[in-house]
This record gives sequence, structure tokens and C-alpha cells, in this order.
Amino acid sequence: MLFIEYPPCSTCKKAKKYLTDHHIAFEARHIVENNPSYKELALWHKQSQLPLKKFFNTSGKLYKEMQLKDKLKDMSEEEQLQLLASNGMLVKRPLLIHENTVLVGFKEEDYQSLCQ
Repeated sequence: MLFIEYPPCSTCKKAKKYLTDHHIAFEARHIVENNPSYKELALWHKQSQLPLKKFFNTSGKLYKEMQLKDKLKDMSEEEQLQLLASNGMLVKRPLLIHENTVLVGFKEEDYQSLCQ
């Protein structure tokens, strides 16, 4: 499993603790130091079957500074993926990738389902 995190993030800490407490092996990746690429994001978006907006960190400072709430609706999917790939702070976290399953954010029940 690939666990993409921003270590200071409290939600990432909860998710990581869940994985560790349940003895689930994962590879951790710092989202700012090693931001997901356009190709990765496009694949994960497809696998997740979630709207692309769910991949944006809508509560983040950068998202708000860039006024993306108003701009995203006028951007193509490709432009949105390019934007996400440009800065890890725009990406909602944590991301947990396992085979063909992608979880965005942390919901304990989703982690339970995936990790059984």
C-alpha cells in the first residue's frame, strides 16, 4: 500500500496511526517532497471513481488563496490534474492506494473495508 501524507496534518496522523495499530504494511510518501505526478493523479482519479474535486484540499490555505472554489468549474479535467500535480498542498490528504483502490482523506470505516 502507498500512503501519501503531509506529516504535520492531524488527519494524516490519525490515518497513519490506524494503519500502524492494525499492523498494516505501507510505504509512506511525503506529499510536498514527492508530489503526485499528473499521470499518477489521472490514474488514481479514474480508479477512485470520485469527482476530481474530491482530490482538492478545499480547506487548505493555498486553495483559498488561489480562489479555486470559483475557478475549478471553468477548468478542464486536464487543467485541474495539471494544477494538482503542480503543488502537493493542493491535494487532499491522506491518499491510500492499494491495487485498484484509492481512498482520499481518512474515514475509519473505509480503511477497515480496504484493510481486512
